[in-house]
Amino acid sequence: MKETLILLYGGRSAEREVSVLTAESVMRAVDYNRFHVKTYFISSEGKLYKTQEFTSTPTETEKLMTNDQVGDLEAMSFGALYEKDAVIFPLLHGPMGEDGSIQGFFEILGMPYVGAGILTSSMAMDKISTKRILESVGITQVPYTTYIEGEDLNKALDEAEARLTYPVFVKPSNMGSSVGISRAEDRVSLEAAIQEALRYDSRILVEQGVDAREIEVAILGNQDIQTTLPGEVVKDVAFYDYQAKYIDNKIEMAIPAQIPDDVTATMREEARKAYYALGGTGLSRCDFFYTEDGKIYLNELNTMPGFTQWSMYPLLWKNMGLSYSDLISTLVDLAIDVYNKRQSHFF
Repeated sequence: MKETLILLYGGRSAEREVSVLTAESVMRAVDYNRFHVKTYFISSEGKLYKTQEFTSTPTETEKLMTNDQVGDLEAMSFGALYEKDAVIFPLLHGPMGEDGSIQGFFEILGMPYVGAGILTSSMAMDKISTKRILESVGITQVPYTTYIEGEDLNKALDEAEARLTYPVFVKPSNMGSSVGISRAEDRVSLEAAIQEALRYDSRILVEQGVDAREIEVAILGNQDIQTTLPGEVVKDVAFYDYQAKYIDNKIEMAIPAQIPDDVTATMREEARKAYYALGGTGLSRCDFFYTEDGKIYLNELNTMPGFTQWSMYPLLWKNMGLSYSDLISTLVDLAIDVYNKRQSHFF
């Protein structure tokens, strides 16, 4: 009898379009000899809808239902998502998707799910919290300051100018896929960038800009952690923002990255160290800056990295000999393993 794999996609965050693309990519790559796939959509209003089911590979033209098509469907109680022995693959990005909130719901439902748990998801989603945790284990990061809504903005601007040099990057602390991120060249643009970031979060990170290559390492596992050879984001634009990533597609990837062996080894070890520090399970992608003078800075650890077939994370594993389809199956196995281990902690 086939196992049931639930793909949960959509969501309320600004990254819901990426989520839909990811779910469509996964539904075509699943091993249908093993899985029966059910899909559920969370609308931009936060309502849950049961959408399509698949027992075999759908055609390339098959699209998942989104806000435009669910009008005739009846919204469900979120509790109706429960299904005994099913595994949830939450293909959700951003707040309410990878920040621990939906993971807590899965824990209450008592269902295994792919990816990091509640605390890890929450900490890794918050850029400021991540930086402080990684500092505590000695991982090198670029200099930064913070601004919390309600604080004295002029004082925050003064601190940023005292500790950092332009250009700087301003980021909402709780947002992914480059949403809300701006580059600032002076005090005026810095203040404007903070105001833009405040549209997405009340906690703002101001980070030193560095002239660096962007190198990424994929991580897979629970206690037995595996890492990939690094890959590089080769940019065709000055700033690798959301538009460049997902709309214009003006990026290329070099896999594996052309970097010295000792740099590769350091990045893989730092990725492993960061994953342990944050308590990662399932998967993550660790992103580094590598400067011309040989400095390595850990930029972030993403617990739900882009997962379309053309995304860096699955392509890094493909380079290691693990296909997209087998990667999905491995993640389900890891989800079941960590679920059983968590359940064993209850007496």
